[in-house]
Amino acid sequence: MNFLKNNIQVILVLGILIAVNVIASYFNFQIDLTQDKRFTLGESTIDVIEATSDDNVYIDVLFEGQFPAGMKRLQSSVKDMLRKIRDINPKIIIKYEDPTEGSQEELKQRAKAFAEDNIAPISLNYTDGKQVVRKAVFPFAIVHYKNKREIINLLEEQKLGEDDEEVLNTSISRLEYKFAYAFQRLKSEKPLNILLTTGEGEIEEAQTFRLESEMRKFHKVGRVSLDSLSHLDSTIQLLMVIGPHAPMSLQNQFKIDQYIMGGGKVIWLANKFDISLDSINIYKMYVPTDMDLGFDELWFKYGIRLMPDLILDLDCSKIPQKVGMAGDKPQTELFPWYYHLATLPDSDHPIVKNLERVNLFFPSSMDTLKVEGDLKRTVLLHSSQYSRTQLSPVRLSFDILRYPPDPSKFNDGNKIMAVLEEGKFVSAFKNRVTPEIKDMLSQLGLTYKSESSPEAKQIFVSNFNFVKNLISSNGQTEDIGYNKWERRYYKGNKDLILNMVEYMLDRKNLLTVRSKELTLRKLDVVRTASERSLWQFINVVIPLICIALFGIGYHFYRRRTYAS
Repeated sequence: MNFLKNNIQVILVLGILIAVNVIASYFNFQIDLTQDKRFTLGESTIDVIEATSDDNVYIDVLFEGQFPAGMKRLQSSVKDMLRKIRDINPKIIIKYEDPTEGSQEELKQRAKAFAEDNIAPISLNYTDGKQVVRKAVFPFAIVHYKNKREIINLLEEQKLGEDDEEVLNTSISRLEYKFAYAFQRLKSEKPLNILLTTGEGEIEEAQTFRLESEMRKFHKVGRVSLDSLSHLDSTIQLLMVIGPHAPMSLQNQFKIDQYIMGGGKVIWLANKFDISLDSINIYKMYVPTDMDLGFDELWFKYGIRLMPDLILDLDCSKIPQKVGMAGDKPQTELFPWYYHLATLPDSDHPIVKNLERVNLFFPSSMDTLKVEGDLKRTVLLHSSQYSRTQLSPVRLSFDILRYPPDPSKFNDGNKIMAVLEEGKFVSAFKNRVTPEIKDMLSQLGLTYKSESSPEAKQIFVSNFNFVKNLISSNGQTEDIGYNKWERRYYKGNKDLILNMVEYMLDRKNLLTVRSKELTLRKLDVVRTASERSLWQFINVVIPLICIALFGIGYHFYRRRTYAS
């Protein structure tokens, strides 16, 4: 009895703790106090996952085993993400496995199956404290739903110049988007169709190989000459016109116009001038002529005017120039080339939010005009405040690099280079369609549309080079955004065009997930080394002192309270 009386407070505390733990076992909740909300799933992600609750979803995670600290952080993030996903949909069944375990026969069969699915391991070298360990790692997850499946690469590709921490941070930030996108594709009833035009001198298929490969991961992609089609119908979810060099015929413009009037989506990527550094190298002083693309009036009717100028910006990438000779070998240095912009988007629109720099080559400015229709316009890209334009005719020469730039002359800033238009368009051929054309359309079972539905969208960009992939002498291709002179990747190039595609295909909700940014907070190595003893004292000794003080204080409190 005396024992219970003397320890009633301890017993009550233990009872409360046990009760709280029992109750908590039936509920799963968390409070996300992080600034970037890294532990909170977006509403669009929740909606996509809930949509698959009509049947079991099986997720095979191949990313299991013992890893070094960095890779273990990614592994932990994957498990945490899957726990959140399973909390939303209890019909999700998750299985973790290490593909490197098993008999020789099992490993052989597994390797054959993985090869068919293009699942290739990465080789990881690390020290376990005693020796160097070389391990094959499979950072993949396979999601099965009904008779479909999606393969998710959990680890981003490491680009030239990126360190391991950057790759891991990007990989962790993209996990939610990758799983949500996989669920969305599994739930989708039919694939979406993307059509790239040919016949107007568009850039070669080899130069868009990487872009088309990326789009084919999720969509059906094809190329076709507009001359071979009588019309563009609603089975085409997105039309892309990339880098035309020849005039577009009036008939093809009419086909595109009527496609837009039917609620179609078009991405236009076009340069005003056909320029390359090779042209300047050859001629020393080069004056490019305007390309007659044929659709200037078509753009004008939609409220966009491509100006006959070139943008120069102090925010730019660099090119090599010869500065001398060392024996018989030329010596080169990199100089800022103001016509190659390194633009940092600053809009909160999902297409460009949190996007890294975009490297554009010889872009022109665009002007927006007031036109008929009910359109919403969003500027996606513009030059920096330290920019200016040169009207055609422009004399291009490397002599500009001989002298340092005068910032006071780069004061025309914020020239528009990419615009999104969405809403109700008015046909560019309004009041221009003759009875003969209407009869011809009638024979094809079509009718002329004078205005579009509100679902129509167009994106206009005054540059197409940013989506091209370089082709090496051995035929290999570099990823989109690789700058061969600076030997670095501008990741914004690839993300920009893929975000445009996803937005036009009505994936804008998931784009907010894709643009979610997790801030990587690196340790200050110098400060850590110099203040090591202080932080060890704070983290180890001070907690022990606090516990000792609490124990002494509690002891004296009990003596004073219960002393008779």
